[in-house]
Amino acid sequence: PEECAVFHCRGCWTVLGDSLQLCGQEPPGLSVLICFKVTSDVIWEDSLLVGLEGALLGCAYYLLSCRSCGLAVGFILYSSGSDLAHLRGLFCFFKDSIICYLLKNQIIIEASKVNFPAVTLKE
Repeated sequence: PEECAVFHCRGCWTVLGDSLQLCGQEPPGLSVLICFKVTSDVIWEDSLLVGLEGALLGCAYYLLSCRSCGLAVGFILYSSGSDLAHLRGLFCFFKDSIICYLLKNQIIIEASKVNFPAVTLKE
C-alpha cells in the first residue's frame, strides 16, 4: 500500500500499531484512527468509563494506554448509541496522542495531518 505508516505513542515513541490494521472511517466529532489490531504495548484496564461530554456522551468504553509511559492513547467502545455502534470492540486511537512514521517517505508526521485511503467496515 502506498500510504503505509507505523503509529507511535506521542509520549515515548513506542510502536502501538500500523496503518495495515485500519478498518474504518473517522466518525463526525471524533478525531480517531480506527484499528482492528494493535501491538502488545497497548493496554487497557477491566474498568469501564462513561463519556460525560462530547461525541462519547453516554458511551461506555475502556481507556487504552501506552504500556511504556502510561499516556492515554485511545479507547475501545463497549456500548454506545446506534451512531457509533460500528466502533464497538475496535481500537480507536486519539489522533492527538499518536505520531505517524510514513514508511515510503521516511518522515514523521502528526496523525491529524495524514489522510489514509478510505476503508470501511462491512455491515
